[in-house]
Amino acid sequence: MDQPFSDPQSDSDAQSLNHAKKRRHRWIWVIVLLLFAALFYWVYRQHGASASGPAGGGAGGGRGGRFAMAGAVPVTIATATKGSLGVYLDAIGTVTPMHFDSITAQVTGVITAVHYREGQLVHKGDPLVDIDSRPYEAQLVQAKGTLDRDQNLLAEAQMDLKRYQDAWAKNAIPRQTLEDQEKVVLQDQGTVQNDQGAVQYDEVQVGFCHITSPIDGRVGLRLVDPGNLVTANSTTTLVTVAQLQPITIIFTLAEDNLSQVMDQIRAGKALEVDAYDRNQLKLIAKGKLITIDNQIDTVTGTVKLRAQFNNANGILFPNEFVNTRLLVKTLDNQTLIPSSAIQHNGAQDFVYLVQGLDPKNPKSQGKAVQKSVKSGISDQGNTAVTGINPGDVVANSSFQKLVSGSPVTRSSVTIPATSSDTTEAAP
Repeated sequence: MDQPFSDPQSDSDAQSLNHAKKRRHRWIWVIVLLLFAALFYWVYRQHGASASGPAGGGAGGGRGGRFAMAGAVPVTIATATKGSLGVYLDAIGTVTPMHFDSITAQVTGVITAVHYREGQLVHKGDPLVDIDSRPYEAQLVQAKGTLDRDQNLLAEAQMDLKRYQDAWAKNAIPRQTLEDQEKVVLQDQGTVQNDQGAVQYDEVQVGFCHITSPIDGRVGLRLVDPGNLVTANSTTTLVTVAQLQPITIIFTLAEDNLSQVMDQIRAGKALEVDAYDRNQLKLIAKGKLITIDNQIDTVTGTVKLRAQFNNANGILFPNEFVNTRLLVKTLDNQTLIPSSAIQHNGAQDFVYLVQGLDPKNPKSQGKAVQKSVKSGISDQGNTAVTGINPGDVVANSSFQKLVSGSPVTRSSVTIPATSSDTTEAAP
Protein backbone atom coordinates (compact mmCIF):
# COMPACT_ATOMS: atom_id res chain seq x y z
CA MET A 1 0.00 0.00 0.00
CA ASP A 2 1.31 3.43 -0.80
CA GLN A 3 2.24 5.68 2.24
CA PRO A 4 0.80 9.25 2.30
CA PHE A 5 3.14 11.99 1.34
CA SER A 6 4.39 14.18 4.20
CA ASP A 7 5.98 17.59 3.60
CA PRO A 8 8.75 18.26 6.19
CA GLN A 9 8.50 22.04 5.67
CA SER A 10 4.77 22.10 6.55
CA ASP A 11 5.34 20.15 9.77
CA SER A 12 7.99 22.60 10.85
CA ASP A 13 5.71 25.62 10.26
CA ALA A 14 2.88 24.08 12.28
CA GLN A 15 5.17 23.43 15.23
CA SER A 16 6.44 27.01 15.13
CA LEU A 17 2.87 28.33 15.12
CA ASN A 18 1.94 26.23 18.16
CA HIS A 19 5.00 27.45 20.09
CA ALA A 20 4.10 31.05 19.30
CA LYS A 21 0.52 30.58 20.56
CA LYS A 22 1.79 29.05 23.80
CA ARG A 23 4.15 31.99 24.36
CA ARG A 24 1.32 34.49 23.84
CA HIS A 25 -0.87 32.61 26.31
CA ARG A 26 1.90 32.69 28.90
CA TRP A 27 2.37 36.43 28.48
CA ILE A 28 -1.37 37.03 28.78
CA TRP A 29 -1.48 35.13 32.07
CA VAL A 30 1.56 37.00 33.34
CA ILE A 31 -0.11 40.33 32.57
CA VAL A 32 -3.38 39.21 34.24
CA LEU A 33 -1.49 38.10 37.34
CA LEU A 34 0.38 41.39 37.48
CA LEU A 35 -2.91 43.31 37.23
CA PHE A 36 -4.42 41.27 40.09
CA ALA A 37 -1.30 41.86 42.16
CA ALA A 38 -1.48 45.63 41.52
CA LEU A 39 -5.20 45.70 42.38
CA PHE A 40 -4.58 43.76 45.61
CA TYR A 41 -1.77 46.14 46.58
CA TRP A 42 -3.96 49.19 45.91
CA VAL A 43 -6.84 47.79 48.00
CA TYR A 44 -4.42 46.97 50.79
CA ARG A 45 -3.01 50.51 50.81
CA GLN A 46 -6.49 52.06 50.79
CA HIS A 47 -7.58 49.88 53.71
CA GLY A 48 -4.52 50.91 55.67
CA ALA A 49 -5.14 54.61 55.05
CA SER A 50 -8.78 54.22 56.12
CA ALA A 51 -7.81 52.42 59.32
CA SER A 52 -5.28 55.14 60.23
CA GLY A 53 -7.97 57.89 60.31
CA PRO A 54 -10.54 58.40 63.10
CA ALA A 55 -13.54 56.12 62.79
CA GLY A 56 -17.08 57.38 62.22
CA GLY A 57 -18.31 60.63 60.78
CA GLY A 58 -19.22 63.84 62.54
CA ALA A 59 -21.18 66.85 61.59
CA GLY A 60 -18.63 67.72 58.93
CA GLY A 61 -17.19 64.22 58.40
CA GLY A 62 -18.28 61.92 55.61
CA ARG A 63 -18.85 58.19 55.49
CA GLY A 64 -16.11 55.57 55.66
CA GLY A 65 -12.42 56.39 56.12
CA ARG A 66 -10.58 59.67 55.78
CA PHE A 67 -7.55 59.93 53.56
CA ALA A 68 -4.47 61.94 54.45
CA MET A 69 -3.73 64.67 51.97
CA ALA A 70 -0.30 65.25 50.66
CA GLY A 71 -0.73 69.05 50.71
CA ALA A 72 -2.05 71.46 53.34
CA VAL A 73 -5.83 71.30 53.82
CA PRO A 74 -7.59 74.71 53.65
CA VAL A 75 -9.93 75.08 56.65
CA THR A 76 -12.07 77.79 58.15
CA ILE A 77 -11.21 78.48 61.77
CA ALA A 78 -13.02 79.66 64.89
CA THR A 79 -11.59 80.82 68.19
CA ALA A 80 -12.89 79.44 71.47
CA THR A 81 -13.97 82.26 73.78
CA LYS A 82 -15.16 82.65 77.34
CA GLY A 83 -18.75 83.79 77.73
CA SER A 84 -22.17 83.10 79.16
CA LEU A 85 -24.86 80.79 77.82
CA GLY A 86 -28.50 80.57 78.82
CA VAL A 87 -30.28 77.35 79.78
CA TYR A 88 -33.62 77.48 77.98
CA LEU A 89 -36.77 75.39 77.99
CA ASP A 90 -38.62 75.54 74.68
CA ALA A 91 -42.40 75.13 74.33
CA ILE A 92 -45.31 76.04 72.09
CA GLY A 93 -47.62 78.69 73.50
CA THR A 94 -50.87 80.47 72.77
CA VAL A 95 -51.31 84.23 73.09
CA THR A 96 -54.10 84.81 75.61
CA PRO A 97 -55.52 88.22 76.68
CA MET A 98 -55.40 89.11 80.35
CA HIS A 99 -59.13 89.86 80.05
CA PHE A 100 -61.56 88.87 77.31
CA ASP A 101 -65.13 90.13 77.74
CA SER A 102 -68.13 88.77 75.85
CA ILE A 103 -70.89 91.28 76.57
CA THR A 104 -74.54 90.18 76.48
CA ALA A 105 -77.81 92.05 77.04
CA GLN A 106 -79.15 92.30 80.60
CA VAL A 107 -82.39 93.97 79.58
CA THR A 108 -84.92 93.32 76.84
CA GLY A 109 -85.30 95.91 74.15
CA VAL A 110 -84.49 97.14 70.67
CA ILE A 111 -80.96 98.25 69.85
CA THR A 112 -80.99 101.95 68.98
CA ALA A 113 -77.29 102.58 68.30
CA VAL A 114 -73.96 100.80 67.81
CA HIS A 115 -71.15 103.22 68.68
CA TYR A 116 -68.03 101.16 68.01
CA ARG A 117 -66.20 100.39 64.79
CA GLU A 118 -64.99 96.89 64.06
CA GLY A 119 -61.48 96.40 65.40
CA GLN A 120 -61.54 99.72 67.24
CA LEU A 121 -59.29 100.27 70.25
CA VAL A 122 -61.49 101.43 73.12
CA HIS A 123 -60.95 102.59 76.66
CA LYS A 124 -62.82 101.69 79.79
CA GLY A 125 -66.15 103.56 79.83
CA ASP A 126 -66.38 104.20 76.08
CA PRO A 127 -69.96 103.68 74.72
CA LEU A 128 -70.50 100.53 72.69
CA VAL A 129 -74.23 99.73 72.29
CA ASP A 130 -77.46 101.51 73.25
CA ILE A 131 -80.76 99.71 73.89
CA ASP A 132 -84.09 101.54 73.92
CA SER A 133 -84.32 102.76 77.49
CA ARG A 134 -87.71 104.53 77.42
CA PRO A 135 -89.72 101.74 79.09
CA TYR A 136 -87.18 101.54 81.92
CA GLU A 137 -87.03 105.32 82.32
CA ALA A 138 -90.82 105.34 82.67
CA GLN A 139 -90.64 102.69 85.38
CA LEU A 140 -88.00 104.78 87.10
CA VAL A 141 -90.30 107.81 87.09
CA GLN A 142 -93.10 105.72 88.65
CA ALA A 143 -90.75 104.39 91.33
CA LYS A 144 -89.56 107.87 92.19
CA GLY A 145 -93.20 109.07 92.46
CA THR A 146 -94.06 106.24 94.83
CA LEU A 147 -90.98 107.08 96.89
CA ASP A 148 -91.97 110.74 97.15
CA ARG A 149 -95.50 109.86 98.28
CA ASP A 150 -94.33 107.40 100.93
CA GLN A 151 -91.68 109.79 102.20
CA ASN A 152 -94.38 112.39 102.79
CA LEU A 153 -96.58 109.84 104.55
CA LEU A 154 -93.62 109.02 106.77
CA ALA A 155 -93.10 112.69 107.53
CA GLU A 156 -96.79 113.05 108.47
CA ALA A 157 -96.61 110.01 110.74
CA GLN A 158 -93.51 111.43 112.41
CA MET A 159 -95.28 114.74 113.07
CA ASP A 160 -98.24 112.89 114.62
CA LEU A 161 -95.83 110.91 116.76
CA LYS A 162 -94.31 114.16 118.04
CA ARG A 163 -97.76 115.50 119.03
CA TYR A 164 -98.65 112.24 120.74
CA GLN A 165 -95.42 112.34 122.69
CA ASP A 166 -96.22 115.86 123.93
CA ALA A 167 -99.78 114.83 124.86
CA TRP A 168 -98.56 111.75 126.69
CA ALA A 169 -96.17 113.93 128.68
CA LYS A 170 -99.27 115.86 129.89
CA ASN A 171 -101.27 112.66 130.48
CA ALA A 172 -103.70 113.80 127.78
CA ILE A 173 -103.77 110.46 125.86
CA PRO A 174 -103.48 106.84 126.83
CA ARG A 175 -100.15 105.01 126.49
CA GLN A 176 -101.56 102.67 123.81
CA THR A 177 -102.27 105.54 121.42
CA LEU A 178 -98.64 106.64 121.63
CA GLU A 179 -97.32 103.15 121.04
CA ASP A 180 -99.62 102.63 118.04
CA GLN A 181 -98.28 105.80 116.42
CA GLU A 182 -94.68 104.69 116.97
CA LYS A 183 -95.39 101.50 115.03
CA VAL A 184 -97.04 103.48 112.22
CA VAL A 185 -93.83 105.48 111.85
CA LEU A 186 -91.76 102.30 111.67
CA GLN A 187 -94.10 100.87 109.02
CA ASP A 188 -93.79 104.01 106.91
CA GLN A 189 -89.99 103.88 107.23
CA GLY A 190 -90.02 100.34 105.86
CA THR A 191 -92.21 101.42 102.95
CA VAL A 192 -89.80 104.25 102.11
CA GLN A 193 -86.81 101.85 102.14
CA ASN A 194 -88.68 99.50 99.80
CA ASP A 195 -89.41 102.43 97.47
CA GLN A 196 -85.74 103.46 97.52
CA GLY A 197 -84.76 99.93 96.49
CA ALA A 198 -87.23 100.03 93.60
CA VAL A 199 -85.77 103.34 92.42
CA GLN A 200 -82.21 101.96 92.56
CA TYR A 201 -83.23 98.83 90.65
CA ASP A 202 -84.86 100.89 87.89
CA GLU A 203 -81.78 103.12 87.70
CA VAL A 204 -79.65 99.99 87.16
CA GLN A 205 -82.02 98.80 84.43
CA VAL A 206 -81.72 102.14 82.69
CA GLY A 207 -77.91 101.86 82.99
CA PHE A 208 -78.02 98.42 81.35
CA CYS A 209 -79.53 100.08 78.30
CA HIS A 210 -76.28 102.01 77.71
CA ILE A 211 -73.48 99.45 77.37
CA THR A 212 -69.92 100.75 77.80
CA SER A 213 -66.55 99.04 77.60
CA PRO A 214 -65.54 97.44 80.92
CA ILE A 215 -61.82 97.39 79.99
CA ASP A 216 -59.25 98.91 77.68
CA GLY A 217 -58.90 96.72 74.63
CA ARG A 218 -59.78 95.93 71.04
CA VAL A 219 -63.35 95.44 69.85
CA GLY A 220 -64.16 92.48 67.61
CA LEU A 221 -66.39 92.29 64.57
CA ARG A 222 -69.89 93.78 64.81
CA LEU A 223 -72.40 91.16 65.92
CA VAL A 224 -75.63 93.19 66.12
CA ASP A 225 -77.16 96.11 64.26
CA PRO A 226 -79.58 98.90 65.20
CA GLY A 227 -83.14 97.60 65.15
CA ASN A 228 -82.27 94.13 66.42
CA LEU A 229 -84.31 92.93 69.39
CA VAL A 230 -82.27 91.53 72.28
CA THR A 231 -83.56 89.80 75.37
CA ALA A 232 -82.35 89.84 78.94
CA ASN A 233 -79.97 87.06 80.04
CA SER A 234 -79.68 85.76 76.48
CA THR A 235 -76.57 83.91 75.32
CA THR A 236 -76.36 86.12 72.23
CA THR A 237 -73.16 88.18 72.39
CA LEU A 238 -73.51 91.86 71.54
CA VAL A 239 -69.80 92.74 71.42
CA THR A 240 -66.43 91.30 72.48
CA VAL A 241 -63.50 93.24 73.90
CA ALA A 242 -60.00 91.75 74.27
CA GLN A 243 -57.31 93.38 76.35
CA LEU A 244 -54.05 93.65 74.37
CA GLN A 245 -51.76 95.62 76.66
CA PRO A 246 -50.51 93.85 78.64
CA ILE A 247 -51.10 90.42 77.15
CA THR A 248 -50.06 86.93 78.19
CA ILE A 249 -48.87 83.69 76.62
CA ILE A 250 -49.88 80.34 78.08
CA PHE A 251 -47.48 77.48 77.35
CA THR A 252 -46.83 74.00 78.72
CA LEU A 253 -43.75 72.29 80.07
CA ALA A 254 -43.10 68.65 80.83
CA GLU A 255 -43.47 67.80 84.49
CA ASP A 256 -39.82 66.62 84.54
CA ASN A 257 -38.71 70.23 83.95
CA LEU A 258 -40.99 71.73 86.59
CA SER A 259 -38.46 71.31 89.40
CA GLN A 260 -35.92 73.51 87.58
CA VAL A 261 -38.45 76.31 87.31
CA MET A 262 -39.74 75.97 90.86
CA ASP A 263 -36.20 76.10 92.27
CA GLN A 264 -35.65 79.47 90.61
CA ILE A 265 -39.04 80.82 91.74
CA ARG A 266 -38.40 79.76 95.34
CA ALA A 267 -35.13 81.64 95.17
CA GLY A 268 -37.09 84.77 94.25
CA LYS A 269 -35.77 85.07 90.69
CA ALA A 270 -37.85 86.59 87.90
CA LEU A 271 -37.66 84.28 84.89
CA GLU A 272 -37.58 85.78 81.42
CA VAL A 273 -39.61 84.37 78.53
CA ASP A 274 -38.92 85.06 74.86
CA ALA A 275 -41.60 84.69 72.19
CA TYR A 276 -40.49 83.64 68.68
CA ASP A 277 -42.41 83.29 65.46
CA ARG A 278 -43.63 79.96 64.07
CA ASN A 279 -40.28 79.28 62.37
CA GLN A 280 -38.31 80.09 65.54
CA LEU A 281 -36.26 82.64 63.65
CA LYS A 282 -37.64 86.04 64.65
CA LEU A 283 -37.84 87.28 68.22
CA ILE A 284 -41.31 88.77 68.65
CA ALA A 285 -41.35 89.98 72.25
CA LYS A 286 -39.74 89.60 75.65
CA GLY A 287 -41.71 89.05 78.84
CA LYS A 288 -41.62 87.51 82.29
CA LEU A 289 -43.14 84.43 83.86
CA ILE A 290 -45.95 85.45 86.23
CA THR A 291 -47.59 82.22 87.37
CA ILE A 292 -47.72 78.43 87.20
CA ASP A 293 -50.89 76.38 87.20
CA ASN A 294 -51.85 74.59 90.41
CA GLN A 295 -51.87 71.08 88.96
CA ILE A 296 -50.25 68.80 86.39
CA ASP A 297 -52.34 67.41 83.57
CA THR A 298 -52.27 63.66 84.20
CA VAL A 299 -53.18 62.89 80.58
CA THR A 300 -50.28 64.75 78.97
CA GLY A 301 -47.87 64.94 81.90
CA THR A 302 -47.47 68.69 81.42
CA VAL A 303 -48.12 71.82 83.47
CA LYS A 304 -49.35 75.20 82.20
CA LEU A 305 -47.44 78.42 82.74
CA ARG A 306 -48.38 82.04 82.01
CA ALA A 307 -45.98 84.76 80.94
CA GLN A 308 -46.85 88.44 80.65
CA PHE A 309 -45.74 90.78 77.84
CA ASN A 310 -46.17 94.54 77.59
CA ASN A 311 -47.03 94.24 73.88
CA ALA A 312 -46.57 97.96 73.39
CA ASN A 313 -46.38 97.53 69.61
CA GLY A 314 -49.39 95.20 69.52
CA ILE A 315 -47.50 92.50 67.63
CA LEU A 316 -48.87 89.70 69.83
CA PHE A 317 -52.42 88.85 68.79
CA PRO A 318 -54.98 86.82 70.79
CA ASN A 319 -55.00 83.06 70.06
CA GLU A 320 -51.77 83.33 68.03
CA PHE A 321 -49.47 80.30 68.22
CA VAL A 322 -45.88 81.18 69.12
CA ASN A 323 -42.72 79.42 70.22
CA THR A 324 -41.61 80.32 73.72
CA ARG A 325 -38.18 80.03 75.33
CA LEU A 326 -38.06 80.15 79.12
CA LEU A 327 -34.65 81.21 80.45
CA VAL A 328 -34.18 79.03 83.52
CA LYS A 329 -30.64 80.16 84.38
CA THR A 330 -27.48 81.56 82.86
CA LEU A 331 -24.15 79.72 82.99
CA ASP A 332 -21.19 82.10 83.22
CA ASN A 333 -17.50 81.62 82.40
CA GLN A 334 -18.14 78.94 79.79
CA THR A 335 -15.78 78.01 76.95
CA LEU A 336 -17.81 78.56 73.78
CA ILE A 337 -17.18 77.28 70.25
CA PRO A 338 -19.45 76.95 67.20
CA SER A 339 -21.53 73.80 67.41
CA SER A 340 -20.51 72.94 63.84
CA ALA A 341 -16.88 72.55 64.93
CA ILE A 342 -17.69 69.56 67.15
CA GLN A 343 -17.29 66.09 65.59
CA HIS A 344 -18.65 62.82 66.94
CA ASN A 345 -17.15 59.36 67.17
CA GLY A 346 -19.90 57.29 68.69
CA ALA A 347 -20.46 58.66 72.19
CA GLN A 348 -17.20 60.64 72.11
CA ASP A 349 -16.99 64.26 70.96
CA PHE A 350 -13.84 65.79 69.57
CA VAL A 351 -12.53 68.83 67.75
CA TYR A 352 -9.53 69.53 65.56
CA LEU A 353 -7.23 72.02 67.27
CA VAL A 354 -5.26 74.08 64.78
CA GLN A 355 -1.73 74.59 66.10
CA GLY A 356 0.95 76.85 64.69
CA LEU A 357 -1.43 78.75 62.41
CA ASP A 358 -1.27 82.53 62.59
CA PRO A 359 -4.91 83.73 62.35
CA LYS A 360 -3.68 87.10 61.08
CA ASN A 361 -1.60 85.61 58.27
CA PRO A 362 -3.79 83.95 55.63
CA LYS A 363 -0.77 82.19 54.08
CA SER A 364 0.57 80.60 57.26
CA GLN A 365 0.40 76.85 57.79
CA GLY A 366 -0.34 74.82 60.88
CA LYS A 367 -1.22 71.35 62.01
CA ALA A 368 -4.56 69.80 62.96
CA VAL A 369 -4.55 67.86 66.23
CA GLN A 370 -7.55 65.81 67.32
CA LYS A 371 -8.71 66.75 70.84
CA SER A 372 -11.47 65.09 72.84
CA VAL A 373 -14.02 67.46 74.40
CA LYS A 374 -17.17 67.16 76.47
CA SER A 375 -20.15 69.04 75.06
CA GLY A 376 -22.52 70.96 77.32
CA ILE A 377 -25.58 73.03 76.52
CA SER A 378 -26.06 74.57 73.09
CA ASP A 379 -27.89 77.68 72.01
CA GLN A 380 -28.05 79.77 68.84
CA GLY A 381 -25.20 77.87 67.17
CA ASN A 382 -22.82 77.97 70.14
CA THR A 383 -21.94 75.08 72.47
CA ALA A 384 -20.25 75.13 75.86
CA VAL A 385 -17.40 72.59 75.98
CA THR A 386 -14.74 71.39 78.39
CA GLY A 387 -11.38 70.00 77.32
CA ILE A 388 -10.08 73.10 75.52
CA ASN A 389 -9.31 76.61 76.69
CA PRO A 390 -10.51 80.04 75.57
CA GLY A 391 -8.26 81.28 72.82
CA ASP A 392 -7.73 77.86 71.25
CA VAL A 393 -8.26 77.82 67.49
CA VAL A 394 -10.38 74.98 66.08
CA ALA A 395 -11.15 73.85 62.55
CA ASN A 396 -14.69 74.45 61.34
CA SER A 397 -14.67 72.90 57.87
CA SER A 398 -13.03 70.25 55.63
CA PHE A 399 -13.44 67.54 58.27
CA GLN A 400 -13.58 64.80 55.64
CA LYS A 401 -9.98 65.67 54.68
CA LEU A 402 -8.56 65.98 58.19
CA VAL A 403 -6.72 63.47 60.35
CA SER A 404 -4.67 64.14 63.44
CA GLY A 405 -1.40 65.64 62.22
CA SER A 406 -2.71 66.93 58.89
CA PRO A 407 -1.05 70.13 57.68
CA VAL A 408 -3.64 72.88 57.33
CA THR A 409 -3.80 76.37 55.95
CA ARG A 410 -6.36 79.07 56.51
CA SER A 411 -9.27 79.17 54.09
CA SER A 412 -10.31 82.40 52.43
CA VAL A 413 -13.63 82.13 54.31
CA THR A 414 -13.51 82.57 58.09
CA ILE A 415 -16.01 81.90 60.84
CA PRO A 416 -16.50 84.79 63.30
CA ALA A 417 -15.48 84.06 66.85
CA THR A 418 -18.27 83.67 69.38
CA SER A 419 -19.07 86.70 71.47
CA SER A 420 -17.35 86.85 74.83
CA ASP A 421 -19.55 89.48 76.45
CA THR A 422 -23.03 88.00 76.02
CA THR A 423 -25.14 87.45 79.07
CA GLU A 424 -27.46 85.19 77.15
CA ALA A 425 -27.61 83.87 73.61
CA ALA A 426 -28.67 86.59 71.23
CA PRO A 427 -31.70 85.79 69.08
